[in-house]
Amino acid sequence: MFPIHGRPYGHCDGLTRRRFLTAGALGFGGLTLVDLLRAEKSASLGSSNKAVINIHLDGGPPQLDTIDLKPDAPREIRGEFRSIPTKISGFHICELMPKIAGIADKIAFIRSLVGADSHHDAFQCQSGYPTKDLLSIGGRPAMGSVIAKLRGLTNDGAPSFVDLMQGRPLARNSTRPGFLGPSFGPFRPDMSGMFERELEPGMVDELAALGPGHQTSLVLAKGLSAGRLHDRAGLLATLDRIRRDVQLSGAMESLDAFRQQAVDILTSGRFAEAMDLSNEDPRVLERYTVPRPGGLCWQYGDDSTATKKFLLARRLVEAGVRCVSISISDFDTHSKNFSRMRYLLPVVDHGLSTLITDLEERGMLDDVTIVVWGEFGRTPQIDSSEKFRGGRHHWPQVAIAMLAGGGIRTGQVIGATDRFAGEPVDRPVHYKDVMATLFHNLGVDAPRTTVTDAVDRPHYILDVGEALPELV
Repeated sequence: MFPIHGRPYGHCDGLTRRRFLTAGALGFGGLTLVDLLRAEKSASLGSSNKAVINIHLDGGPPQLDTIDLKPDAPREIRGEFRSIPTKISGFHICELMPKIAGIADKIAFIRSLVGADSHHDAFQCQSGYPTKDLLSIGGRPAMGSVIAKLRGLTNDGAPSFVDLMQGRPLARNSTRPGFLGPSFGPFRPDMSGMFERELEPGMVDELAALGPGHQTSLVLAKGLSAGRLHDRAGLLATLDRIRRDVQLSGAMESLDAFRQQAVDILTSGRFAEAMDLSNEDPRVLERYTVPRPGGLCWQYGDDSTATKKFLLARRLVEAGVRCVSISISDFDTHSKNFSRMRYLLPVVDHGLSTLITDLEERGMLDDVTIVVWGEFGRTPQIDSSEKFRGGRHHWPQVAIAMLAGGGIRTGQVIGATDRFAGEPVDRPVHYKDVMATLFHNLGVDAPRTTVTDAVDRPHYILDVGEALPELV
């Protein structure tokens, strides 16, 4: 069971006047869900059922051991894995990804992703931008924050943007709203009870620096029932109507509706049900379950239960969420790359293939765009020293991505690299081109659409980049 509750705040009865809801503690600023709902109201295509599931392979997946194998390269480059054929004629991928190979006609593979910031978090995969871009005014906003700003509330009362990432992306606040302000930050449910992901010691300090409220603890104050919560909401609405009579700005006009929507999400909404995997058909749960892989389960990485993050993302999209971000880690394979890939790649292979097939069977695949990528690639040269024992290090020169759904043209491979998978030699694709494609599938022409910062200065969502013509 996934309880929907909120943090207590110290009034005599455990709940303060202005912090009675805490289900929307959205990163910096600790805003409430009411703040999110109020701020999201903007409107144009609020009825859209288009969505994006953004899957971050935390740490940077090795291109040579996933979708750009070089079987004719020297062993110190090609590594230990064999290539296997896919449904795309002449295209081979790693033997640890047989299920993806079997549905390759439903995926577009990019082998020439360029423009990596070489910064170890998920921000570039959330925005297209380097971490420091426009930092003086708060930085660039993540894609989900932009969609929350442009599209406003969903019809189902679900948050527009949900961050299910753990580990490094969470500690480094990769889904930050930037200059849009914390009102447009993501909804971050605390998943520590669902998916265990131990933080490296350095990340523990980084997460602590964010302060409380970087994730939402979905619990009601002790002793506070759903009925009492509705009663309190009604009382507060009455008090606010009295105060509204002496206000000239009209800023309070729709607060009651936002507050009621927040209460509904907390107590009985589709979002709450979506977060509770015990509501899922056991046969579907079994379908998303992967047998424990071989290889090494890294101390600071995801275990095999992480395949259910893909299921959770599907359920949230069904509940009306427009952007869902998840992470699978740890692909930061400076050491023991091959034994760690033997564990991680079957998790990705099973989770991604099941998600694509599940969405297709439900008639959702054309509306939901899936992207799978990381912050950079990894070195062609294997480090076989005693310290690293077959590791691959950071390699920002080229990376990989996979896209599916959203009505894109799949069953194709975009770009090519040299014989060592070290540099692109054909059709380089920038991170911003991929972001433009994702925005396009949500009905937003990002290179020609602006959003304003805190002082109403307009900024193009993407300063460069275009939706990939091969796909859209």
